[in-house]
Amino acid sequence: MRSVGIICEYNPYHAGHARQLSAARRESQADVVIAVMSEHTTQRGELAVADGYVRAGAALRCGADLVIGLPFPYS
Repeated sequence: MRSVGIICEYNPYHAGHARQLSAARRESQADVVIAVMSEHTTQRGELAVADGYVRAGAALRCGADLVIGLPFPYS
């Protein structure tokens, strides 16, 4: 089984992110797409526009197979 990982924040989630997930799966020929997403804050230390669950749900509906929350100290 081949997998590909994406480090992201999806703040807010938009069509370009859906294209990114699709291209990552296609170009890597992966069976599984894993997104590691910042939780309540962005990678720049700002509060996220939407709750982490909302952003993760959007990613799952648009092509990610697993979304893992990246805690604030590491994002």
